[in-house]
Amino acid sequence: MPLEPLQRRRRRPSQAVEADAVGVDEYIAQGGFGGSQGTLAVILGIDPGLAATGYGVIQVEGSRLRHVAHGAFTTAPAQDRGGRLLAIRDALAAVLERYRPDQAGVESLFFSRNVRSALPVAEARGVILMCLADAGVTVGEHTPLRVKQAILGHGSADKQQMTAMVRVLFQLGPDEPLPHHAADALAVAVCHAHSSPLDERAPE
Repeated sequence: MPLEPLQRRRRRPSQAVEADAVGVDEYIAQGGFGGSQGTLAVILGIDPGLAATGYGVIQVEGSRLRHVAHGAFTTAPAQDRGGRLLAIRDALAAVLERYRPDQAGVESLFFSRNVRSALPVAEARGVILMCLADAGVTVGEHTPLRVKQAILGHGSADKQQMTAMVRVLFQLGPDEPLPHHAADALAVAVCHAHSSPLDERAPE
């Protein structure tokens, strides 16, 4: 039996996920989310995880990048695995509905240290990729090394360096909350913007 599209299914309420969006009010005030945007394109970056999934939304016009919003979904370890994955699906579906990205970049899985700990991340990635496919969003997958190179020019950066550079790139103040999962997601969005032929997806 085929699954119904996500937007047509009645979602069960979930308290396992908290979404913290930063920057959305300013974006709406400037005519985002369906206004007349010329050659602008919206990119969603995602840093997948079962315990926490970060997301970052940016706007691209030519070589110019602008911060739109960022946040993170967190799931409760005490909840069963299926419920946690469902919570991620529901939270991401809400983000997709609100920001309507043209494309998405998702960080790919890194297996070198602990395959067992990577399995929950792989499950979360599967749910994320399914949601993006259901929404008709073009997806690019980017390795952690490639993301670091896109932001700092080398692949040896730690999370603190990445977060600091993302703050500088988007002129985010030191008092603005920026969890490292959200910073990584914004970095993925930047990497995707530099890697993808956005002109083919931009609205006319």
